[in-house]
Amino acid sequence: MTPGIVPPAIANLSWRPILLLLLIGGFGAIVLYSAAGGSMTPWAQSHIIRFGVFLTLALVISRISETFWKDIAFPLYVVVLILLIGVEVVGGISGGSQRWLDLGFIRLQPSELMKLAIILACARFYDLLPAGEIRGWTAIWPPAVAVGFPALLVILQPDLGTALMIVAGGLSVMFLAGLPLRLFIAGVIAIAIISPLSYFFLLHEYQRKRVLIFLDPENDPLGAGYHITQSKIAIGSGGVFGKGFLNGSQSHLEYLPEGHTDFVFATMAEEWGLLGGLVIIFSFIAFIRWAMNVSTNAKSKFGKLTAAGLGMTIFFYFTINLMMVMGLAPVVGIPLPMVSHGGTAMLTVMLCVGIILSIERENRRIGGLRY
Repeated sequence: MTPGIVPPAIANLSWRPILLLLLIGGFGAIVLYSAAGGSMTPWAQSHIIRFGVFLTLALVISRISETFWKDIAFPLYVVVLILLIGVEVVGGISGGSQRWLDLGFIRLQPSELMKLAIILACARFYDLLPAGEIRGWTAIWPPAVAVGFPALLVILQPDLGTALMIVAGGLSVMFLAGLPLRLFIAGVIAIAIISPLSYFFLLHEYQRKRVLIFLDPENDPLGAGYHITQSKIAIGSGGVFGKGFLNGSQSHLEYLPEGHTDFVFATMAEEWGLLGGLVIIFSFIAFIRWAMNVSTNAKSKFGKLTAAGLGMTIFFYFTINLMMVMGLAPVVGIPLPMVSHGGTAMLTVMLCVGIILSIERENRRIGGLRY
């Protein structure tokens, strides 16, 4: 960009991830416009407004120094944990779940904030931990407790999908910090042993039903298996090139439930086909690759772990959603960020983006790096 015409703060922005976000969010607005039968309301218009506001917030956050995120990592975790406990005590109930705190001016879902807080807290813990202790017990139990306690609180809400995201984010940082691989192998074996007991004693009835439907969706095609059956029909009927913009029968005739939220990818695939799906998938992959490059080039251990952990959080969002709508995983209510209608997932991802941009800015300041 021409010096003197464009302000340095704008000229020095990392435009690759911003353009990828604009591509994904813009495509999402087009899909939501079609899902509403060719109308900007009720979904596309609010989607565009939220996207603009949250992207601006991410750019503002990108101007904050990495030191700030280090300083607030533990206090932020404690505050969000207190909010989660508050949900159990005085949280609002909606749709059979107790997940929100009504603060008057905003309806807050603390479990979403915990996805970020756990990454920052674990990254800060390993940043402070002496290198010689990384293979010892002191490198394991504090982050394990820090991850496990809020995950348990979220499961009680109940919100299994978000709890899995919190655990996955924390474990990602623990793995990237250099904990011995044998611990994770042992964890997988333990989960395999405990899973049958969890199915009978920890999961709610509707969650057990989701697992059974995942294993055999044809068992109840008009009941609990209806969502995934219609999703597969929508994706399959789109073929390679799709039925065309505004021509999706599954969504327009309302055969596909939640076609604008959790199952928005099926709505998109029906109209835009395999090619449209690949655009979304490769855009997310390119975005996560950028986040991992930021992690690789970070000068501090905190920066490396935070950028990678937040990048993995976005990876889990879109991977779990795609597996869910294709019948490769149980339905756990994870939306496709920047495409699904709704502000919670979009806000979480934009906060991740802002912090990664902040770390990238620090990298450039120290080493003059551009990637």
